[in-house]
Amino acid sequence: MHKTSTFLKIMGLLGFVFLYAPIVSLVVFSFNESKLVTVWGGFSTKWYGELFRDPQILEAAWVSLKIAFLSATIAVIIGTIGSFVLIRFKRFRSKAILSMMITAPLVMPEVIIGLSLLLLFVAMEGLVGWPSGRGMLTIIIAHSTFGAAYAAVVIQSRLVDMDLSIEEAAQDLGAKPVRVFFDVTLPVIAPALLSGWLLAFTLSLDDLVIASFVSGPGASTLPMVIFSKVRLGVSPDVNALATIIIGLVSLGIIIAALQISRSKKHGDHH
Repeated sequence: MHKTSTFLKIMGLLGFVFLYAPIVSLVVFSFNESKLVTVWGGFSTKWYGELFRDPQILEAAWVSLKIAFLSATIAVIIGTIGSFVLIRFKRFRSKAILSMMITAPLVMPEVIIGLSLLLLFVAMEGLVGWPSGRGMLTIIIAHSTFGAAYAAVVIQSRLVDMDLSIEEAAQDLGAKPVRVFFDVTLPVIAPALLSGWLLAFTLSLDDLVIASFVSGPGASTLPMVIFSKVRLGVSPDVNALATIIIGLVSLGIIIAALQISRSKKHGDHH
């Protein structure tokens, strides 16, 4: 038993090293003085200054943040509605089809999603004139589509475990369904909503394939700009940008974890 436990610990440690060693090396080399990303030339923060003087990177980052914020918000709204329909309405026609449609983006290749959405947008523009061209709007719609699937999975898991007696108690006291949702249900599922939002936000910020299909000349996201730069050779300012993104994502994960922990303690207290 002791040998098995030691073996599992060693394998777990090697797994973490395999996953996080490249990230750590990227962060370290973002402070490299040398222009060669594989040769250490001394500690320097000059590439962060170069990064913030690059208008293309800054514009792409701002576009990506706006798209990620809006698409994550829409995804959570759609995911919440879909989750309530699937969990609270036990039996209705086409429930299996709805469940399949919600979860399909989870297993569908991104190339297929991007191509199908591109064809849809082109057909809609030809038929009704909307959306006119491809840009931020089409990327937001596309990211909301697959982000809603991930958000729905997280929200459904919370709704399944939720104690319905607190909602029933509020209804017995005369609260209307809308009041019950905002005053009782929403605070209980808030950690799941936050987790789903952060997941959809991160997926949108990270997406390259789908955005490449549905974007236009005036809407280049950050991954698209980074990919175009990397094709010409990795530069240290890209490492600096990746380090900043890692920091922002880590901060979001910490905030979400603290919120979930606080919510659980509050629920245990009551």
